[in-house]
Amino acid sequence: MSDMHLSDVTTLRERARQNVQNGAVTEGYGADRQEVIRLLNEALATELVCVLRYKRHYFMATGLRASVAAGEFLEHANQEAEHADKLAERIVQLGGEPEFNPDLLTRNSHAQYIAGNTLKEMVYEDLVAERIAIDSYREIIQYIGEKDPTTRRIFEDILAQEEEHADDMADILADL
Repeated sequence: MSDMHLSDVTTLRERARQNVQNGAVTEGYGADRQEVIRLLNEALATELVCVLRYKRHYFMATGLRASVAAGEFLEHANQEAEHADKLAERIVQLGGEPEFNPDLLTRNSHAQYIAGNTLKEMVYEDLVAERIAIDSYREIIQYIGEKDPTTRRIFEDILAQEEEHADDMADILADL
C-alpha cells in the first residue's frame, strides 16, 4: 500500500480557492511547468512541420503507385494537425503560449522538413520524421513520468499514432 493519504473535502475546497489564476495547474502539479511547456512547443513545431511536409507530398505524389501513398499522406497530415491542436490546447492549460511563428517552426521542430523529389524519397523522409517523433515522444513520456499525467497521456496517444504512421510509411516504402 502507498503512504499517500487522500485529502479531506474541506482541504480540497480550500486549496482550490488558492492561486485560482493558475487555472488547471494546482499545487499538486509536480512537473517543471516551464520545461513541460517548452517540450510541448517543440512537439507542436514538430507536428506542424510534419503537417506541411505531408501536405506537400499529398499534392506532389505522382506515378502509378501514388494514389495509395497520397491517401496516406493526406490522412497523416490531418492527424498531425489534430496532434498540434491537442498540444497547443495543453500549452494554454498550463499557462503557456503555443508558438505558431513560422520563422521558429523548423528551428524548434525535432523533425526536419526535407521535401523529397520522388515518391520513394517522400515516403522515406516521412518515415524518418515519424521515427524521430517516436523516439522524441518516448523520451518526453519517460521524462514526465508521473509528474504530469495529463501531458504524459497526450504524448502517449500521439506516440501510438506516430507508430502507426511509421508502420504505414514502412509498408509503402517496401512496395516501391
